Amino acid sequence: SYVTVNNLPDVISKIAAAGGDSLYYQVNAPGAYTFQQHSTDPTTLGLIAQGNWDFVVLQEQSQRPAFEDAQVAAEVYPYARKLDSLVKASSGECARVMFYMTWGRKNGDASNCAVWPPVCTYEGMDSLLQLRYTNMADSNNAFISPVAKVWRNLRDNAPGIELYQVDESHPTAAGTYAAAMSFYTMFFDKKPTAIPYNYTLSSATANTIKAAAYTEVYNLRGQWKQYSLWPHVDSIITTNEGGLTFRNDAISPQNVISYEWNFGDGSPLSYQAVATHTYADSGSYTVCLTVHGFCGSMTICQQISVNVTGINEQNLIPGIAVYPNPADDYIRVDGLKEKAAYAICDISGARIQTGSVTPGSNSIGLRNLAAGLYFLHLNNDKGQTLITKIVRQ
Repeated sequence: SYVTVNNLPDVISKIAAAGGDSLYYQVNAPGAYTFQQHSTDPTTLGLIAQGNWDFVVLQEQSQRPAFEDAQVAAEVYPYARKLDSLVKASSGECARVMFYMTWGRKNGDASNCAVWPPVCTYEGMDSLLQLRYTNMADSNNAFISPVAKVWRNLRDNAPGIELYQVDESHPTAAGTYAAAMSFYTMFFDKKPTAIPYNYTLSSATANTIKAAAYTEVYNLRGQWKQYSLWPHVDSIITTNEGGLTFRNDAISPQNVISYEWNFGDGSPLSYQAVATHTYADSGSYTVCLTVHGFCGSMTICQQISVNVTGINEQNLIPGIAVYPNPADDYIRVDGLKEKAAYAICDISGARIQTGSVTPGSNSIGLRNLAAGLYFLHLNNDKGQTLITKIVRQ
């Protein structure tokens, strides 16, 4: 009934339409139905057998996953596994099963409190539900729609928003909207805060719920996908180590078969997990990473600004030779007639390594530098300067 009350699928569909997306769905959700009942229900089995669903959402009866361990192990987990197996038998191993992480009762489960004290409070029941749904996702390589997380955020930070009906179990319009925002974010990988549709709620209430969904779902969606077989990257990490070095925080990197970096400047693609690139010109570039896995691909892009105009090569010290270039562990500086201070700078001008060299032949170690482009600055006792590019391989 957490699905049918307020027609949750219809609310998700309207949110999707407002975001420029479309949602086609079929539902079988008799009130208080269990996974065990669904596992033999002809309607449920028929819908699963159709196959080719983008997602199949599974929700256990609202109290059962919070029961004691032995009971959950006997009455919940086996039927979650059976339903998941049926979905994957019809749609393949990459079928996206998503568990609907429901919430604890407003003041705990009074009907089971005497026999199982951990559910006597909202916090106890809700924590058990979150744990058990996480266990089910983990053991079945599934996704999670963390509705309970959004509800807890709102209970903690916006207690004036009533999520429960008078029965202290079923959702109000605000509770359904919070659930719908969680599902929309997980289905479409989009920011809930960008949705203009507010359902029946005031703008203030709807915006508070969107913000909670952004915090608990969008910002952490890699966490809710981590047990699946699908590749996912949360963000691109850029560091300036000679050339710009691009890393990614792939969730479950074992699901990634290959990487494809596009640096946005027309240069060749890179296929390394960690890529280093040097831009020839200053400007704004869109860097995109596509990760490919057995179950699919995803692309994430990030805008970066590059300034390479701050350093120009100069040679006001005659007779100097800097080699080898490109170099591995060291460079040699020959031909100096006076003592000089040196600095090795990255392309932004930041000093990475400093020291001094003496007249004659010198060796400067590069082992502490990452691969990339640098500039060697020499300043001798006469005030003469040399600035030259060096490349660490």
